[in-house]
Amino acid sequence: MLYGILAAIAALLLAAALAALLRVPARRLGVVDRRRQRVVPLCGGVAVVLTTCLVVAAWEWTGAAPLGDGIRELLVAGAAVAALGLVADVRRVKARFLVCGTAVAAACVVPYGELGLGGGALAVGWIVFVALGFRALDHADALAGTVGVVTAFGVGVVAAAEVMDGPAVLLSVLAAALTGFLMHNWPPARVGLGSCGSLFTGFLLAAVAILARTGYGLVASAEVLFALTAVAAADVLLVLLSRRLAGRPLLRGGPDHLAHRLRRLGLTPPGVTVVIGAAAFSAVAVGVLVHVGWGTRAGTLWVAGVTLAVVLGLLRVPVYGLRRPTGVHVVGRQAVVRGTGGHGTRRTNAGLTPRRPGESYGAARPPRQSAPVWSPGGTVTRSSAGSARPGGGGR
Repeated sequence: MLYGILAAIAALLLAAALAALLRVPARRLGVVDRRRQRVVPLCGGVAVVLTTCLVVAAWEWTGAAPLGDGIRELLVAGAAVAALGLVADVRRVKARFLVCGTAVAAACVVPYGELGLGGGALAVGWIVFVALGFRALDHADALAGTVGVVTAFGVGVVAAAEVMDGPAVLLSVLAAALTGFLMHNWPPARVGLGSCGSLFTGFLLAAVAILARTGYGLVASAEVLFALTAVAAADVLLVLLSRRLAGRPLLRGGPDHLAHRLRRLGLTPPGVTVVIGAAAFSAVAVGVLVHVGWGTRAGTLWVAGVTLAVVLGLLRVPVYGLRRPTGVHVVGRQAVVRGTGGHGTRRTNAGLTPRRPGESYGAARPPRQSAPVWSPGGTVTRSSAGSARPGGGGR
């Protein structure tokens, strides 16, 4: 227990320091992401991966906390997935290469002896699904890190309940490294996780969860595994259904994830993270309670039902094809209302308000009429531009 606490503290401090030190090199090398007109260096994933591997290797090398069989292979496979994600951060990589690479790594850590060939194939598919789900969660500040910390604690408890000390220590180190990374990733983020860290996190969490559930029934294990990773699964299902119904390519990016839709409903970026983090905590808690025998399978069914209801409800939030009103052009925080009658533009800070009650945007104003003006010659003239002209006498 003491070794786990010391390892977690070391991982937290080391990840926070590495994330800060790698910001400048990542920015200079162009390993960045643009979020809401901000440039975010994608160095957090490298910090999390290096911290997790270094701390676990140091504890194993010193003999302070032997991790047991299979942990080295799991770390090597996770590091390979992280390297593939780093390539995707540096340059564009097609999604099928990420899927194939993650599947190969997952096939190297799945226990076929206990699961069989069919069960092993399902386990590989689930690991790939969760890893890509965490990569999809990295579309907003602090989201993937927060869900990763909550899930790591839950899966770590499941592993500890099965007397799997090595995986439990590994996930405690991962949770601490993600916490150190979140010090720089809370909105507005100064660093990002990137595909490197998100794929690594999802891969380890899914693989350890499958190892901990080995020996249980297939259906019961599927229910618990879904509860432990319900948020990542909900985001993937929401995106796939939304793009399918809209007729968009499934692999084409867009503002259609969980955080995007919650932002459309009026939540702030920190509020989105808190809401999704609370949802992840609730689902993970149900999965842990069912695994240790303190809850019934009805709890996992409730998680599945609520997840489906949330996905169907958020599908109604419009995210595609949103355009500004005709005749309105936004410049900074000001709205420029352009008329159609050649009367120029008007800027307003009070929102997009009509020029006059009942007048629509872009509508031409009628010419203004000035008051009667007496000219020196005694005639009265009116100017359509609002200025008086001297009378001509005989006109």
